[in-house]
Amino acid sequence: LWGHGDELGAFNDVTAEHALRATRLVQRGAVFSLNWSLDLPSPGLFGRAPIRQVVKDDGFGMDEYWDGFVPQYSSQWDALSHFSHPEHGYYGGRRTAQLKRPDPVNGIDNLARRGIVTRFVLADVARWRAEQARPIDQQAGEPIPVDELAATLRSQGVELELGDVLVIRFGWINWYQSLDGAGRRALAESPWDMKGVGLDPSPQTVRWLWDSGVVGVAADNVTLEVAPFDPVGQNLHSNLIALLGIPIGEMWDLEALAADCAADGRWTGLLTSAPLNYPGGLGSPANALAVK
Repeated sequence: LWGHGDELGAFNDVTAEHALRATRLVQRGAVFSLNWSLDLPSPGLFGRAPIRQVVKDDGFGMDEYWDGFVPQYSSQWDALSHFSHPEHGYYGGRRTAQLKRPDPVNGIDNLARRGIVTRFVLADVARWRAEQARPIDQQAGEPIPVDELAATLRSQGVELELGDVLVIRFGWINWYQSLDGAGRRALAESPWDMKGVGLDPSPQTVRWLWDSGVVGVAADNVTLEVAPFDPVGQNLHSNLIALLGIPIGEMWDLEALAADCAADGRWTGLLTSAPLNYPGGLGSPANALAVK
């Protein structure tokens, strides 16, 4: 769609006008960090070890380095090199060898150099479900059909447009933070069987997201789609990242933003995000801000 050799994917559709349109949505100057603490979740999921900070006292100041830094430990973007399609390979038909140094393709550095400035649309599915007297069953890992995502947006009176980043609140982070130590350890000890709320990965969901015009989809849960999912079967990661060039964001902290949106009835605003500019990076902390 965007030409041979493209590495930006759907973000090619974000123009200067989209950035300007988003800035015009800022009315109060209220800023919301969408970044969860870099040391959460704890214990880390999928066998990921936490950062170990090593500090050096130089006498006149302090230096540090982070040992074991995992860019996708907490709030994150998945790069177009993060997930492959079982038939077509990585985005653009690339193969594993092309993603590696010295000249990697599809890395997060492509988005980092470009920068993300566009409109966000928040879909507070958790709040909508609670209003329907059907709160989401976080423990069971409930799949959310795309019809309920669409119904949430209708109830909020907002429509998606080309160039938007869709941000979805399932309420997972709020639920996780209510767990005791044993509950958190149980999630970490069975990562590949972990049950987690998320979008139903059906072809209908894929088509709906593509037709909506969104260039990225981020949520406050672990995998965007319901977990566990089949990595070589029908799933959102293969279809959105590898086939459609739509990056996925996970574990974004949306609690404060969602409360503000519910209070003033405005579910859109300016989104900025600055992924780490590391050539060939498979992902990055989100470094995302919402401004209203």
